Amino acid sequence: MSDKPVSDKSVEPPKKPKRPQEVYTLVVEVGRCANDGLPKGATGGALMCFASGVDEAEAVRETVAILKQAELAPLDVNSYGTLAEREKQGHEVGEDERALMQRALDENSVIVAQMTPFFKDS
Repeated sequence: MSDKPVSDKSVEPPKKPKRPQEVYTLVVEVGRCANDGLPKGATGGALMCFASGVDEAEAVRETVAILKQAELAPLDVNSYGTLAEREKQGHEVGEDERALMQRALDENSVIVAQMTPFFKDS
C-alpha cells in the first residue's frame, strides 16, 4: 500500500463568478514616436477611447497595450468612468458615442473615437 494521499481528480475547485464587462471612457495623452501617425509638426496628441473591461484598471491596461502596439507613446490616461457614471455626473452622451460604447462592449475591444493632435503653438 502507498502512503501517498489519494487524489480525486473529479473534484473541481470552486469557480469564481464571472464579472460582467463594462465600457469606460478614457482620454489618453500620447507623445511622439516613430510611425505614430500624428501629423507633421505635432508635439503629441490626445485620444478619446471607449474600452471594455471588468474594471477600470483592466480597461486602462488593455488600452495602453493596444496603443503601444499601434506605435503610439501613451503618457497619461484619464478615466471618465462608465456610461452610468458619466450620466450621473451630468455628461451629455450622444447616440454616436453610445453606439461606439456598445461596439466596444460587443467586441470586447478598445475603440479610438477621436484623435486630437497637439501643436507647440496651441
